[in-house]
Amino acid sequence: MIKVLLPDGKEIEFANPITVHEVAKAIGPRLAKDAIAGKVDGQLVDLSHLVQNNAAVTILTPKDPEGLEILRHSAAHLLAHAVCELFPDAQPTVGPAIEDGFYHDFYCPHKFTEDDLVKIEAKMHELAKVNDVVTRSVKSRNDAIAFYAARGDNYKVMMVKDVPGDQISFYTQGNFINACLGPHVPNAGYLHAFKLTKLAGAYWHGDSRNEMLQRIYGTAWPTEKELKEYLDRVEKAKQNDHRIIGRKMDLFHLQEEAPGMVFWHPNGWKIFSEIKRYLASRTAKFGYKEINTPLFMDHSLWEKSGHWDKYREIMFVTESENHTYAVKPMNCPGHIQVFKQGIKSYRDLPIRFSEFGCCHRNEPSGTLHGIMRIRGFTQDDAHIFCTEEQIGSESYAFIDQLISVYADLGFSDIIVKLATRPEKRIGSDIIWDKAEKALSDVLNNKNVKWQISPGDGAFYGPKIEFSLRDSLGRVWQCGTLQVDFSMPERLGACYITETGEKKAPVMLHRAMLGSIERFIGILLEETGGDLPLWLAPIQAVVINITDAQSEYVKKVTQILQDKWYRAICDLRNEKIGFKIREHTISKVPFMLIAGNKEVETNTIAVRSSDGKDLGQMSIDKVMENVIRLGIGKN
Repeated sequence: MIKVLLPDGKEIEFANPITVHEVAKAIGPRLAKDAIAGKVDGQLVDLSHLVQNNAAVTILTPKDPEGLEILRHSAAHLLAHAVCELFPDAQPTVGPAIEDGFYHDFYCPHKFTEDDLVKIEAKMHELAKVNDVVTRSVKSRNDAIAFYAARGDNYKVMMVKDVPGDQISFYTQGNFINACLGPHVPNAGYLHAFKLTKLAGAYWHGDSRNEMLQRIYGTAWPTEKELKEYLDRVEKAKQNDHRIIGRKMDLFHLQEEAPGMVFWHPNGWKIFSEIKRYLASRTAKFGYKEINTPLFMDHSLWEKSGHWDKYREIMFVTESENHTYAVKPMNCPGHIQVFKQGIKSYRDLPIRFSEFGCCHRNEPSGTLHGIMRIRGFTQDDAHIFCTEEQIGSESYAFIDQLISVYADLGFSDIIVKLATRPEKRIGSDIIWDKAEKALSDVLNNKNVKWQISPGDGAFYGPKIEFSLRDSLGRVWQCGTLQVDFSMPERLGACYITETGEKKAPVMLHRAMLGSIERFIGILLEETGGDLPLWLAPIQAVVINITDAQSEYVKKVTQILQDKWYRAICDLRNEKIGFKIREHTISKVPFMLIAGNKEVETNTIAVRSSDGKDLGQMSIDKVMENVIRLGIGKN
């Protein structure tokens, strides 16, 4: 008798060993129809997997995150099958599922083109319609190596050699066989809602010293409806690309002479400055003292902190007078130096330092992307020096502050993860146990819904990651809260306890936006450039219809500017329609238009950037309405 424990706690008994698919049938025909894989005692398995002993079994469908990942991994398998059918010389290498889709890397003498993508996708649909059963088999390591060596497939030989254990699993569909850990969908007919999206290059094992392979990206979804919705979101995202919006609104540019560095134009710098002003105001209200620390410091300090060993490859380094200096990739060691000046008592804690720190990291050129991924960026950084007993209260206050700031900036869908100890780290396991428990207790006590992100903590401590989901469903990791028991001690920071002893403080690293530049990029794509009025670089433009209204337009503009509104006038000798179109493209929230009638009645015609005619009103009424809509938000 075999007992199967289901996720709801119910047990089902079977007289003989059964497959996972048979377990699904016993639960219900609908589940059996939708099932694509399962979990047996927490291990992902194919539906054909035989359950021979008492076990906990979960049936997975494409609606489950793990089920969707299996669907996408199977789509990558189908992609490899189609490529090998069309290009027999091609050698598939790796093909994982990724967020929203999948990719597969190939070695192939033929250079893939966009036209090839169309042919490959058509072949994938053709193969899926055949509905070949996907079967799993096992070979010994030596047999697997011999199998691929006979085909001249050196990449698969290398991959097989790297797989732990002596048993290598293979998956077969039709005439295509591929070494893979699996699991996979039961047959190719489960794959119908997919699309190939782009081509790229990728070094073998991500190492630029290795040969460049060809990568094909795609997306796959449980239904055609979900696929269409995703493709619509992608198309909208393309239209809202922050680089295009930045050009239209004249916000910034980048150029080859300074890769990964932003040239801010007046309009863009106004947005940057307003966000910085807003954050500084909010941070000061929570008891932070703003400081500023050097851009580069001697490498010996970075060695003591642990950054030299961890980040040396992405640090910019310079030499001067027989000293090696590193441009700071982060601000924390500098903040500790400020804390160390003068004797600190337990009565002084917590001490909160904030800094809009300009940091630089030598990111690979291939990863740079607009202002989202750059080499020079500004962190809204802060560090709290406190006792162990103060970790909870300081963390609670920060989370409340962060949620409030995100709401002001238009974001309410926050994803929270606890990133735990990485393989390469400093500090003992005892310290890490204590730090991880402190953060998990904070999240539980705040009733925050959170997930574990194993191994993704900083090298000096675990962290809570706060990610924002935008209107297109994309997730952006922004805020962070990190507990650090190690770095203050390594750099000699201490305070005097109540009993007169010296003790290293706990250091809480925290940021809300992470990088101001990156957040502006996120905000531009989220809003399509239609920024909240308080952030708009130009809040109103006053426009004349003919030269006869020029002096009146100047007068109105001056009144607005005197009240600290960001207003300009447009007196160009152009048609009014042309001016309106141009300022609409530039995302100016309000256009104030003056003709002879407005001059005579001492009014102005108001038009919003979304094309609404708000009618004529007095200048005072304009300012009253604009203020009501949010100018000067703190």
